[in-house]
Amino acid sequence: MILTGKYVYLRPLTPDDADTTQRWRTSGRAFLLNKGAQSVAEQRTWIRSREKYVETGAEYNFIQVLTHTGQQVGMISLVGVDLVHRHAEPAHLLIGEEDAVKGMPVAFEATKLIYQLAFDTLGLHRVYGPIASGNKGMLRYHLNLGMTEEGRQRDHYFLNGKWHDAVLVGMLEDEYHAVALPKLNRMIAILGDKK
Repeated sequence: MILTGKYVYLRPLTPDDADTTQRWRTSGRAFLLNKGAQSVAEQRTWIRSREKYVETGAEYNFIQVLTHTGQQVGMISLVGVDLVHRHAEPAHLLIGEEDAVKGMPVAFEATKLIYQLAFDTLGLHRVYGPIASGNKGMLRYHLNLGMTEEGRQRDHYFLNGKWHDAVLVGMLEDEYHAVALPKLNRMIAILGDKK
């Protein structure tokens, strides 16, 4: 499955992406993410371990690719897809090539494509997820797009020698249509006009 936007398209993550995604996951930009694989071999093994979930539709893992150059610039996922209870977790949003996307609406468009997959294609009712409290940029990003803080798990993550709460955020399908989608479209238009 390929999800296509104006500035970025999302293509499935494959074991061949281990080298690139490992580099992104160990960069300074990713220091507030959960500890991932520590080598390219471990990253490749992790990607292969996700294939059974992808095959059953319980998980969608993507590489973000710039439409105008074909350059791979990041990753994003929709995991824990539950079609009975109609919820899932947007996850692994990481821009790995920051200079290549500077001033472009890539993160906003990738998020929009994931939300469209969740709400419009899969018919989900809710998306949710935990964010480390120290990851203030990511927390602000999701709250500004219409997620609601639903709770906290105190001292849930130990990252870089410090404890961080897990801030639990969520969004319902009516909030997606009324708040998130218009904001995403506006940000994509504003930033896209600058390019």
